[in-house]
Amino acid sequence: MVEAYTQVCVRINLTTGEIKKEKLSQEFCKNYIGGYGFVTKILWDECPTGIDPFDPRNPFIMAIGPFPGTIVPTSSKYCVGAKAPLSDRIGFGISSGSCGAQMRRTGIDMLILTGKAPEPVFIFFDDDAIKIIPCKETLWGKDIWFTEDEIRNMYGDQRISVMGIGPAGEKLAKLACITNDRARQVGRTGLGAVMGSKHVKALAFRGTKPIKVAKPEEFMIKAKELIQLANGKDTLKYRDLGTPINVMKFNDLGVLPTKNFQTGYWDKADAISGETIDEKWVVKKTGCSQCPIACDHLCGTKPDDPDWPNVVSSIDFESIYAIGSVCLIDHFPAIIKAVELCDKLGIDTMTGGTTLGFAFEAYEKGFITKEMLGDNPVYKNGLQWGDYKAMVQLVEDMCYRSTPAGDLLADGSRDAAKKLGGDTWKFSQDIKGLGIPGYELKGLTTASIGFAVSLRGACHLRSGSYGYDMKKTFDRKTYDQADKRGAALAGQEAFMAVIDSLVVCKFTRGIYHRGLPEIAEVYEMVTGIPMTGDEMEMAGHRIHDLAKCFNIREAKAAGIKPIDEDTLPWRNFNEPNLDGPTKGWKNDEVGFKKAIVEYYLARGWDERGYPTEKTLKERGLDFVVGKL
Repeated sequence: MVEAYTQVCVRINLTTGEIKKEKLSQEFCKNYIGGYGFVTKILWDECPTGIDPFDPRNPFIMAIGPFPGTIVPTSSKYCVGAKAPLSDRIGFGISSGSCGAQMRRTGIDMLILTGKAPEPVFIFFDDDAIKIIPCKETLWGKDIWFTEDEIRNMYGDQRISVMGIGPAGEKLAKLACITNDRARQVGRTGLGAVMGSKHVKALAFRGTKPIKVAKPEEFMIKAKELIQLANGKDTLKYRDLGTPINVMKFNDLGVLPTKNFQTGYWDKADAISGETIDEKWVVKKTGCSQCPIACDHLCGTKPDDPDWPNVVSSIDFESIYAIGSVCLIDHFPAIIKAVELCDKLGIDTMTGGTTLGFAFEAYEKGFITKEMLGDNPVYKNGLQWGDYKAMVQLVEDMCYRSTPAGDLLADGSRDAAKKLGGDTWKFSQDIKGLGIPGYELKGLTTASIGFAVSLRGACHLRSGSYGYDMKKTFDRKTYDQADKRGAALAGQEAFMAVIDSLVVCKFTRGIYHRGLPEIAEVYEMVTGIPMTGDEMEMAGHRIHDLAKCFNIREAKAAGIKPIDEDTLPWRNFNEPNLDGPTKGWKNDEVGFKKAIVEYYLARGWDERGYPTEKTLKERGLDFVVGKL
């Protein structure tokens, strides 16, 4: 047995209740690292091609890396994966909090759920004991904050970590997320709905097993150095104003998504800025387990707020842009309340917010009617841009699918556009079904490439592509130097795949000043498995390419060419930004398509976006050859 990894995989057939434990090989652990890597390999091996994400055969996978339970900064994270409801492609997401460390202390590296429980259940992992507990009368239908508290109260232990779903996941809303520790989410791709489809309300962990590392003396010296760096300049912005600092920074660049991405500038942005929030609304800054940064900014409404007194929720930039500027909402208490509802009832604030933006525009253009909104008095004026009370109510309606509009929008803007018809597809701001993060891509050309090729749909975390535009490495208005952009993104994708497989927070990626060679050294200190920087990079490429192969397989089953999915919304190519520093800008479709091909070639794929046989073999993916 290697250190740090327990090499234990637990399989639970929810239909039969059978629980099995398997041993993961050292080769598997080294080749796929953990987290994202483990998820990707299991999906390739075990998810039947072309199935619906709500099919009981869709495996729901939870995996950690080798670091949880150690003092590596920001290492108590976990990854969840399945075929995604929002995209019908690979779905995975990562959350912080206490679950990763508790899962490790129960002695488990990976959990695979298949089938569907006959009735709603939660599963309790109590060291070696695993119990499947019916909860139809106790937890089903309740919000996730209640669920967390109730499970802890059942066992009289506040240390128990709980990750679970709210009513949105139970009702199979494709926007559904997974929440743990109240303010931490697996927020993207709709994985909460996969849990709901399997009748699983929550997973709870209580572990007491010791954590061992292979080279404790070397590791302690290195870990203390990393902790100091994590408290230094590399993470300063996250400790100070946190990610909300991006609001004014992006607005000044003309890339703050505004009015459903019709433009990149808003003259009311200061009302929802990091500076204003810090002055008026932040009540506490806190951090996750094994995190010295404390980036989590808890914001609270006032006791005398006329609408929502004493509401507290965790606010970051990605929630602010989606619920705020995208919908022209500058009333911050409404944003605090909307985020609280999303966290408790269980939908992703990002794709949820971009779906709200779609809804405001769809109402303005007559596709969503007042009758569809229901008879709640809050909708007396329909759904007008900036109507913060209507926005908050619509969030709740989406979580519960309680009105025709709420039911329609609960599955995201792409599905809503298909059902509404007409020109609504033109203003659905999604890529592969996933709502676009907080970057107006008409003013960020490198990011537009990175988001378009992201394997789980529109995502800023797969390559950090926006950084090349922000730092002026490349011209953010044109697609020149397309080959160099492609090479840069390919390299960063491998790095990010490693980070997501370890699984550690991207906010600390900068503390490894020597990059992957240094990360490989820490990995070897913890696990005892020999690892070089080159081997670590190859593992990142292997994981990313296998995930691409999974998407190709699913796209072909649906009769779709992969290159046709790696694109931007219609608006990006056809409707220039309305005002601000990027007024008149739009994405050059010809230049964009050439840049996509250059990216493919930089990855060792062909012009269609297929990894070549040579590349597959070089990356240890021989088992894929001939199967695409």
